[in-house]
Amino acid sequence: MSDKENEKKFQVALSGKNVPTLTLDNKWHKLMDEVGKTAEMIKLEEKLNALVKEQGRITNELKDLKKLKTKLMDEIVNNMEGAEKSTKASTEKKKLEDNKRLINEINEKVEGNNDKMLDLPKEITEVNNELMLLTMAECYKVIRSNTHDIEEIGGWIKKMRMELKKNILHKQHMELVNVQLYSYMQGIFGPDVLDIFDIDYDIEAARQALIAKREAIKEEKEREEKKKEAALNRH
Repeated sequence: MSDKENEKKFQVALSGKNVPTLTLDNKWHKLMDEVGKTAEMIKLEEKLNALVKEQGRITNELKDLKKLKTKLMDEIVNNMEGAEKSTKASTEKKKLEDNKRLINEINEKVEGNNDKMLDLPKEITEVNNELMLLTMAECYKVIRSNTHDIEEIGGWIKKMRMELKKNILHKQHMELVNVQLYSYMQGIFGPDVLDIFDIDYDIEAARQALIAKREAIKEEKEREEKKKEAALNRH
C-alpha cells in the first residue's frame, strides 16, 4: 500500500475523532520515544508549539488589556466627577484625554488580537492534523516492520524447538546405550577392568532417570494429542 493510500486510510479512521493537541499530550511524547521522530515531524512539532504559545500569549494579553481598560474607565469616571470641584481643571482634562487615548489604543489591540484568535485555532488544528497523520504513518511502519521480524523469529524459534527436541531424544538414547554397555561390560569383565574407561555409573539410578524422562515425554505427547483431538471435536 502506498503512502498516499495509507494517508487516506488514516484520515478516514481519524475522521470525527477529538484528538488533543499532540505536543501537549504526554502520551504522544512517550509514543515518540518508542517510534522516533522524522525531520518533518520535528518541524511540525516546532510550528505547532509556536502556534500554541502564541495563542496562550494573546489570551493572557487580552485578559490584561481588559483589566487595564476597566481601570482606565474607572479613572475617567472619577476624574469627571472630581473635575467639577477641582481647581486644577486643566490637569484633570489632560488626564482624561490621556485615558481616552489609551482606551482607544487598547480597543485597537483587542480588535487585532481577536482577529488573530479567529485564525489561530484553525491553524493549530491543521498543523496538529498533519502531525497526527505523520505519527500514524510512522507507527504503521514500525508495527509492520516488527510484525515481519516477529514472524521470522517465531519461525526460527519453532525450528530450534524441533532441533532441541531431536537433540534431547538423541542425548537420552546415547545415555541409555552407555548405561546398557556399561552394565554388559561390568557383567563380563568385572568392575575393576572398567576403571580404565574412567566411567563411574550408578547403573540403576541412571536407568530409572532415563525411564522417567521417557515416561514424561510420552505423557506430554499424549496430552498434545488429546488437545488436538478436543480441538477437532469442537469444530
